[in-house]
Amino acid sequence: MLSFVLRRIGVSILILIAASFIMYTLVALAKDPLTDLYASNSPNKDALIAQRIEWLHLDQPIPVRWLGWLGGAARCVIPFGGCDLGVTIQNQPVSILLGRAVSSTLQLVTAATILAIVLGITVGIISALRQYSAVDYSFTFASFFLYSLPSFLMGVILKVFVALGFNNWLRDPVFTWAWIIGLSLIAGIFWQAVIGGPRNRRLVVFAASVLVTGLMLYGMTVTEWFLDPSLGPIIAPLLIAAFGAAMVLLIAGARARYAWRTAGVTVIVLIGAFFLLQRFLPFFGVWGVVVLFCLAGIVGAVAGFFLGEFDKGPAIRIGILTGVLGMGVIIVDQYMHTWNSYINNPRINGRPIPTVGSETPNLQGDFWIQSTDTFMHLLLPTISLMLISFAGYTRYARGGMLETLNQDYIRTARAKGLPERTVVVRHAFRNSLIPITTIVAADVGALIGGAIITERIFAFSGMGALFNSGLNNSDPNPVMAYFVVIAVVAITFNFLADLAYSALDPRVRVK
Repeated sequence: MLSFVLRRIGVSILILIAASFIMYTLVALAKDPLTDLYASNSPNKDALIAQRIEWLHLDQPIPVRWLGWLGGAARCVIPFGGCDLGVTIQNQPVSILLGRAVSSTLQLVTAATILAIVLGITVGIISALRQYSAVDYSFTFASFFLYSLPSFLMGVILKVFVALGFNNWLRDPVFTWAWIIGLSLIAGIFWQAVIGGPRNRRLVVFAASVLVTGLMLYGMTVTEWFLDPSLGPIIAPLLIAAFGAAMVLLIAGARARYAWRTAGVTVIVLIGAFFLLQRFLPFFGVWGVVVLFCLAGIVGAVAGFFLGEFDKGPAIRIGILTGVLGMGVIIVDQYMHTWNSYINNPRINGRPIPTVGSETPNLQGDFWIQSTDTFMHLLLPTISLMLISFAGYTRYARGGMLETLNQDYIRTARAKGLPERTVVVRHAFRNSLIPITTIVAADVGALIGGAIITERIFAFSGMGALFNSGLNNSDPNPVMAYFVVIAVVAITFNFLADLAYSALDPRVRVK
């Protein structure tokens, strides 16, 4: 394995060097960086031209300039080596601009990738388990429709119907009876199709979904919940308990007593923390929130270790996931308490969903206000990127799961009398992830590259804006900085995908 890793790293470095030379040459030959100065009427035009030639080393041949750039880029991987990616045509250090752009784009791409993977795999598995049903056809239609939409059109649709529509509706957030009845019926049809089963169970699920959805929408209208939302002392504990029960059912099954004990203890601790932290959470910052999540995971791990009996591994996983998800409920509730202060801020003026930019200028507030503003600015571009990737993950997850379910070892597992949950989760799901791993590795680089269009639509200052400005201004160094990030990310994730194969499938081993 060590020799394999070293060989892959060596080959990746050689590929990166060769690709950087080709890219640098193409960018240098594409357009003269002095074009704008040649057309200038400035009296000191000659001095400006000489100055830019000195900044960009345009008096040297392209291979020599590339070697100088490569030497500066190589120092970026050496601690305290003095990273030097050159300067722009305005003599700004590219490394500083790149650091700002990468942080913005990574926020956008990370959220979009995680949501696309989780939702896409979940929907794909549900579609495979309900093959040729109404839910399967609906998910298939939706995935193909989203996959066919260009990213710029997706952004425009989100701006018009989500941002502008929701902001206007928020002036008087009332669900009419027509909307309540229509949304309740849609929810009932959706959940009975997803859960499936005999006709009686479908009817019960349909009736319960319609009733619960209708009551929720009516309650939100009467209480003006969207203007001052909160989970409250009833819904929050119920959600924490629901997450604990879901982790038990997914990982261990309903008959595992150790799992119920682990989840139960973790849920009780988190419900107690929910009430104890209400007074102190407004004073927390980012590191305080990180510490809370770590403590919740530790509580779950300790509960799983001491209550897991002979299955400590699954018990610890149940405890950690229950703790982290339960703490997420507590943090979301605190954000809801901040919502009213956020939308009534003079800089927001009752229109919380922005359509441009990455932050609200001159917005004053604590950590919760600032992070809420960051989230709202990331919302639309993240959804735009996520929906396109989600469609691809859905199709691959469905196809991989269907192929796995038809294997001989799956039929053997069912013939042995194993529960369907065990067959799907432990046997089929893990093996169906192998093609998904390949797609994730390729999709991460494509997402960063595709963010060029999305960032331009939403005026988001990230990697796309850096690349676009460099290309328009005939500025080679920002374009090369963008290339380096894309190439490193693509090579790294393909390398990690190769290593993940052996972890997902024991039959795959590197000799």
